[in-house]
Parts: sequence; C-alpha cells; structure tokens
Amino acid sequence: MDQSGKSQDPQESVRPQPPEPPEHHDPPKAPTPGRKGSGGGILMGRPFGVPVYVAPSWFLVAALITWVFGGQLERVLPELGAARYLVSLFFAVAFYASVLVHELAHTVAALRFKLPVRRIQLQFFGGVSEIEKETETPGREFVLAFVGPLLSLVLAGVFYAGMHLVEPGTVPGVLLAGLMLSNLIVAIFNLLPGLPLDGGRMLRAVVWKLTGRPMSGTIAAAWVGRALAVTVLFGLPLLTHTGALGNARPEIGGADSLTDALLAAILAAIIWTGAGNSLRMARLRERLPDLTARILTRRAVPVETDTPLSEGLRRANDAGARALVVVDRQGHPTALVREAAIVGVPDHRRPWVAVGTLAQDLKDGMRVSAELAGEDLLEYLRATPATEYLVVEETGEIYGVLSTADVERAFVSAMARRP
Repeated sequence: MDQSGKSQDPQESVRPQPPEPPEHHDPPKAPTPGRKGSGGGILMGRPFGVPVYVAPSWFLVAALITWVFGGQLERVLPELGAARYLVSLFFAVAFYASVLVHELAHTVAALRFKLPVRRIQLQFFGGVSEIEKETETPGREFVLAFVGPLLSLVLAGVFYAGMHLVEPGTVPGVLLAGLMLSNLIVAIFNLLPGLPLDGGRMLRAVVWKLTGRPMSGTIAAAWVGRALAVTVLFGLPLLTHTGALGNARPEIGGADSLTDALLAAILAAIIWTGAGNSLRMARLRERLPDLTARILTRRAVPVETDTPLSEGLRRANDAGARALVVVDRQGHPTALVREAAIVGVPDHRRPWVAVGTLAQDLKDGMRVSAELAGEDLLEYLRATPATEYLVVEETGEIYGVLSTADVERAFVSAMARRP
C-alpha cells in the first residue's frame, strides 16, 4: 500500500538515522529465509535484492481472514466441512501474495528511478515498501505511487478472467472470486486521495506539479488524509448499518456493528497517524540541509598521546575548544579522546592520566568532510557508527570533532520545530 522513505516511524529518536537506511557497515551475517531478522519480522526472501519481512501481526490477520472466509465458505460450499478452513488459509496466503505483488510494483519502480529500497514488510492491513529517498520530480512521484494500485487492478482482472475458466460454485471458482474482489478493494482503497495511501502520494505529486513546492503537496495530501480518516471512522459503520455495502438490515446484528466500528476505528487510526507522520517527515526533510557538519562540529586542539589529560583540557579551554584530537609527532591525527571517558576521570586524577588511554583509534569512515550536510551527512554517519568523528577540511586539515550526541540533539530539535 504505502511506500515511503520511512515515513512509517519518524518519531523514533535517532542516533542519527533518518531516513533509516539499511546497515552498510560490515553487518552480521544476513538472516536466512524463514528466520527472524532485524527488519521487524520473519525474513521470507530478497526479490530484486530487497528483503521481504512478514510482521508478527500478519499471523493475527491471517487467522482472522481464515475464520471469516471459512464462515462464508460454510454457506457457499457446506459440503467442505472442516476442510473449509484449509481453503480459507490458502485464500489468506494468496491474498497477501497479491499484496506483495502490489508492493513489488512500488519497489521495481523505485529501483528504476535509482531510489534505494530498504525493505518490504507485510503487516496488519497490508504492506509497506520502505523507500529511503524522495523522488526528484512530481512525475516520478506520481508513477511510483500509481504502479501499486495499477498492479492490484491487473491482478483483479486476471482473477476475473480465471473465473470464466472454472465452474462457478466450486472451490477454485470461490477462491478466484474472492481474490478478484479483494484485489479490487485494495486498488480502490489505495487510490483514495489522502496520505499515507498511494492516492495521497498521487495527489501530492499533482499539487507539487501545480505549485512547484513538494511541501505544499504534502500538506494538502496529509490534510485530505486526515479528513479521509474521519470519514472512514464514521462513514464505514454508517454504510454497513444502512445496508449500503450489500447486507440487508435485518442481517446486521449488534456483534456485526461492533466489529465494523472497531475495524473503522483501526483503519481511521492508521490513516490519521500515517498522514501525520508523512507531514512531519516532509517538514524534517526541508530542515535537514541546516544540519551541516561544519556548524555542529566542536572545535578541537591537537595533543600527543602522552599528554596529561589536565594539560590537554587546559589547552582546549585556552583555545575555546571542546574536544581533543590525538596526533603523532608529525601532527597527523591518529585517535579521538572520547568525551564519555573524560567525564569519567575525577579532577584529582587528571594530571596523572594520559590522553592516549582515553582515546579511540581513528578507523575507516570516522573522517567526515566539513562540507557534508543534510541527508548526506546522516547517511555517512550511519554507515560507520561511532560516538565521535574527526571533521576535516577538503585540504585534510583538522577542523574539529563531531559528536553523535550533538547531531541527535540538532535532529530532534529540527523535528520539534513547527513551520
């Protein structure tokens, strides 16, 4: 359904990690299919190189679909007996396979546009394609959003054609009819013009094209999404109660009304939350360019490895610096003195502790260009996690030390600011 650069959970505190790209730094051995992975569920495979995870909530939904569809089969095919639940389970798996095809459509389009895709996750009420970067043009945004519902419509057409090749009233006929109808519903629902649905991203693309500002498109689509959430909350139970969705009013009981109200509340909450998350992430992306390595860096003074900590801190105070860089006798940086280690040394011991004993050797990736900013800076830092980084000028000259704690505070502050 939804494809985002992870608009799914922007509230998380980062260190620093928007838009939460995959680990690139010597990751542990990738989990094998069918085993628990780090992507929030069970890793089922890697089509097109993108990991597909099944969230634990999927099993709850699969059980619910099996139970509900089994009840339908009992009325349509009573001769199946208890075997109807096996048929229903097959339908649940086939339906989510259709959802996976929907998400793969987003993924393939994103890869064609050179946009990295972190993962696909099948979860409660559908799936999510986590695309790490925004599209560069409204036209690509529209295409990227539209291909998912388009594939669902194509699948609905394929299943409809298959219905004419089998006997109606049989197991294959009922399964094909159910899959045709479910894919049609998925397509129509996702075409509704509000974030975080695909139709919302299409609306965002249209407003972006008309105004020339992606943020304007996001604001419009997010507020339409919130209005859609309110409509679903009150409209879905009303349609069911009046029989507009196909049930006769005498067939609608108190339990059915409660179920419909609960379903509407869950759907409305998902849409409302997704719209808000999309809006917050868009605001954040507008502010990310303000996060520059040069501005966030603490000025540092060079010290040799055997320099007493007290002497190093005195030099830093005199220079108005807040960090220490260990250099060799030729002045080349070799290590960074960790702030946490300094804090842990009592004042009376600092004259007797050499800075070298508190330092972390510089490793590949721990040298950051002072010119890095925004998503490029966050992506670079995430590639090699550390508490401090050496920031250097283009000439290689030491500029200072960048602390991930400072980047985290700046990022959280950027998220908290309102436009």
